[in-house]
Amino acid sequence: MFKRLGLTLLSLGLATGAALAQSKPVLTVYTYSSFSGKYGPAKTIEERFEATCNCDLQWVTAEDAGSLVGRLRLEGESTKADVVVGLDMNLAAEARNLKLFAPHGVDTKGVAVPVEWEDDTFIPFDWGYLAFVYDSNKLKTPPASLKELVENPNGPKVVLQDPRTSAPGLGFLLWMRKVYGDGADAAWAQLKPRVVTFTKGWSEAYGLFLKGEADMVMSYTTSPAYHVVAEKKDNYRAAAFSEGHYLHVELAGRTRTTKQPELAKSFLDFVLTEPFQSAIPETNWMYPAKNPASGTPAIFKDMVQPSKALIFTPEEVLENRRAFTDGWLNATSR
Repeated sequence: MFKRLGLTLLSLGLATGAALAQSKPVLTVYTYSSFSGKYGPAKTIEERFEATCNCDLQWVTAEDAGSLVGRLRLEGESTKADVVVGLDMNLAAEARNLKLFAPHGVDTKGVAVPVEWEDDTFIPFDWGYLAFVYDSNKLKTPPASLKELVENPNGPKVVLQDPRTSAPGLGFLLWMRKVYGDGADAAWAQLKPRVVTFTKGWSEAYGLFLKGEADMVMSYTTSPAYHVVAEKKDNYRAAAFSEGHYLHVELAGRTRTTKQPELAKSFLDFVLTEPFQSAIPETNWMYPAKNPASGTPAIFKDMVQPSKALIFTPEEVLENRRAFTDGWLNATSR
């Protein structure tokens, strides 16, 4: 009898716990795969936000920022996303044109990105500079400029990301345009013989590089910090290019179709607070958009500091992306 009573009470307890869990509002946040991966910041951010919201934060992932925009375009008004974390400033105008986002309503004073922030739809959550990463044990003398990388027929082999699906891939497409202008397509044709492949996203490209499939990979100036801190390896370096480096700013926004508007707004407010921003440097390995009280890790001071920030406005990207991409396709498919 006591055994049956105990089982009954246990069942009631489990049912009550399940009911309580189900009663919590769910916040669905779309992001890219490395953000929510094993070593990304998603788990820490989820725990910290759930401690304040009495809600259930659930991540839904796409491969990269370009894939996020593609998914939102396909889903349209039926999207399940309440918030999107991981858009790219280069894609901001395109994402805004989907007409799926609501004004953020967040006070962005004090953000520490290298450009003046006036966007009323998206807020920055981190930033960095694109760079080619290499293994200094294997590549003793890396190219000192983008032109040296592109124009040396005996230069290093590289693995790149597809600009149609990848944020760093699009960033490098724009970097080539900034440096070469109308001669970018000819430059792509010069570089093509040493491109191992164009991957769909960053994770796959970096994985191929670490396996030794290429001498260099398109990544970020801060990527070597991960290897130093997490692996105690200092052989991975970012090559400093004399023309400057392309600026990469990552964004978050809330959808106007969300069924949890107040919760979505609370999360966007949370993005620029200490608990979120302090999780960024040593999990996403980027600079925080708003400097946490703890500061950025000392190792970041040892990373490449670009002499010049290269950037197109989101509107310029929207206007020219198709033409730039078509030029890249024609030059690399020959």
